[in-house]
Amino acid sequence: MEASSAMEIFSFHYAPRYHVADLRSKLHQEGLIPHLLEHVAGRKHGDFGVMVNSKWKCLKYSSLDNFCLKKLNKKWASQSHRVFYGFRKADLMIFSGYNSYAVNDKKHLRNVDQNGKPVTKLLIPGLPDESNYDRGATISSCFWKWKPKLDIHYEKSGSENVNSPSVLFLPGFGVGTFHYEKQLKDLGRDFRVWTIDFLGQGMSLPSEDPTRCKNAGNLGEENTLWGFGDQAEPWANELVYSIDLWRDQVQYFIEEVIKEPAYIVGNSLGGYVAVYFAACKPQLVKGVTLLNATPFWGFLPNATKSPTLARMFPWAGTFPLPSSIQKLTEIIWQRISNPGSIEQVLKQVYADQSTKFDKVYSNIVKTAQHPAAAASFASIMFAPRGQLSFREALSRCQVNNVSICLMYGKEDPWVKPVWGLEVKRQLPEAPYYEISPAGHCPHDEVPEVVNYLLRGWIRNLESRGSIALPLLDNPECIHHDFTRDLEFYREGSIRSVRVRFFGSRFSLWNRVSSLYQDLPGRS
Repeated sequence: MEASSAMEIFSFHYAPRYHVADLRSKLHQEGLIPHLLEHVAGRKHGDFGVMVNSKWKCLKYSSLDNFCLKKLNKKWASQSHRVFYGFRKADLMIFSGYNSYAVNDKKHLRNVDQNGKPVTKLLIPGLPDESNYDRGATISSCFWKWKPKLDIHYEKSGSENVNSPSVLFLPGFGVGTFHYEKQLKDLGRDFRVWTIDFLGQGMSLPSEDPTRCKNAGNLGEENTLWGFGDQAEPWANELVYSIDLWRDQVQYFIEEVIKEPAYIVGNSLGGYVAVYFAACKPQLVKGVTLLNATPFWGFLPNATKSPTLARMFPWAGTFPLPSSIQKLTEIIWQRISNPGSIEQVLKQVYADQSTKFDKVYSNIVKTAQHPAAAASFASIMFAPRGQLSFREALSRCQVNNVSICLMYGKEDPWVKPVWGLEVKRQLPEAPYYEISPAGHCPHDEVPEVVNYLLRGWIRNLESRGSIALPLLDNPECIHHDFTRDLEFYREGSIRSVRVRFFGSRFSLWNRVSSLYQDLPGRS
């Protein structure tokens, strides 16, 4: 096929759920892209090649299964540039490895990063789109009875993928399983995917009041807030919504429900729990991915680690709440559980204000209206710290050879980039992907990017390194920093996100110096 035309698109992909589109308006106006997508969606198995030429005003396509096997020798991801060497004269080429499209456009699609280095663009898969005959995995909502009166809500997808790895997603503070809907639908097509609500949050709040009033029969008005009684119910005598409880919850969930070691992915608080759990039970963990993990949790000392200091605090999150704490909790809870306050917080943590978080918002508001929510919040806030700090947990994971991957939103107003860079400094061999624009919840804000990176990272570990890490052209790239622009199709248009990879030779001082040089007014 001749490669000297003024406009050519060559796409190569594995499954029928990927979208290919050109940024130039001419192709859209002439209707070639919808035609291309129609043919792509029709493929059920194998590899498929398409070339679009603006001079032809038509579509040509053919099966490339045999071609792929001969040329790539199962090393497509790292050798795609060799296969398409003959098309080097084309203005635009899109060539792919598994699940992505590398874009090379000499005039329009090339860019540079902040250091003046060329930036390669990748067109990656979008999310499942039923309007394009592209259905996501089916999500099942379930409850697991762990302890008396403590039912754990969880969701799962991909149960039919019996020979695929299990992936467990842990939510951040104040959210729940609903925050990972985009991962359940998308990644559930390839893996067995699970996500849980931590006890005291989401739909894992208690189904009855953990306390009772001694003189309840004489009360003229019943308190609508649970946990504000005089004494704890027997099942809640030692209940504290602490990070140690959540660690144990994850352990028993993996042992009794998943029933095999799993990859753990945690956002914010969930990231801390993921590392803490992996440090304590490495035999149950295949790898950990941190999504803007909070590097600290808990204000009061841990009774096991610092017993003398812990005795100085008379209350540490147990039930019932002391009267003074009850009053303080009511005042604070009225302010933070207000729908307007919840909306403002979400707007703060999402870098892209066009992101739709209606479902997340409505689920948080619904949870905040639960009668046990206020007391649970107080218990969480006054619960003691874990037996291991975040840094100690990371060190123990390193000793136990637990694989860790970092994916951090650059524009996070809470867990700022310096915290992710500090983890990278402590674990120089851990792949670190900095995503921009993205805030505190990159998995919900740019799920296309996070899902793409997760797929690649898991496949890298499952193949024991024979499949390259996502975005790496060759093994040597793992030592160096580089930048890629990832583009994806969403709601009829192309979106672009910049991802910077920090290599194993990463230097925190060089990174800080680079940021300083990029400040306004610096030459």
